[in-house]
Amino acid sequence: MDANAAIITPMLTVVLMHSPFLGPSSMRPLADELASDGVAVLLADLQMTINEAPVHQRLIGAFSDALEDSGVGGPLVLVGHSGAGPLLPCFADALEVEVAGLVFLDSDLPTPGRSWRETVDPALVNKIKASVRDGKLPRWDRWFDSDPLVLVPAGLREEMRDEAPEVPWEFLKEQRPSVEWSGACGYVQLSSAYEDAAAQATALGWPVERLESHHLAAATSPSAVAAALKAVISKL
Repeated sequence: MDANAAIITPMLTVVLMHSPFLGPSSMRPLADELASDGVAVLLADLQMTINEAPVHQRLIGAFSDALEDSGVGGPLVLVGHSGAGPLLPCFADALEVEVAGLVFLDSDLPTPGRSWRETVDPALVNKIKASVRDGKLPRWDRWFDSDPLVLVPAGLREEMRDEAPEVPWEFLKEQRPSVEWSGACGYVQLSSAYEDAAAQATALGWPVERLESHHLAAATSPSAVAAALKAVISKL
């Protein structure tokens, strides 16, 4: 990848969206890195919209309101990390400003009309369902046998842990909105878990950048992720 060739037009604003299972601090180092490179960037905060069902409807409405309140005009490139990725077409469809492209950051690709639990290993569904208490999922960092946040520096780690919500189990059962997107797309792979999604993006002819890192690299290696992201955006 030639970082010098990764030039983003000053007219373009990059909108970063954190996973619904985390908070904006998980993407703040990446936002700061992009801003320091002269990229116009907006970090969306969707925390307060995911505590009650219907989560998809609340997420999309809050995102649209946040963009309108920000006063940011188009064209935009929407970047969704992890669980925000499959919802990018819905976010784009909710906006009245121009969206120039979507970039999926270590995420699954959209599955319109299908729920999360229909798209993953049933064993994982059963494991997570067994951990539900009072209709809520445990915080994301408790889904795994080992703590994924251990990779993050201590101060930021605790901020991310504090932000991680207890998302309603209904969210994983809700069908994703049936919104199609025919515009430009790109993909940035951070971890081996999303090799299949990156391969699918490649097969679709999208620009793809791969880093040998981990799922939370936007928080721990923002310069590398920013370079990969800029390279993809420059090819949209």
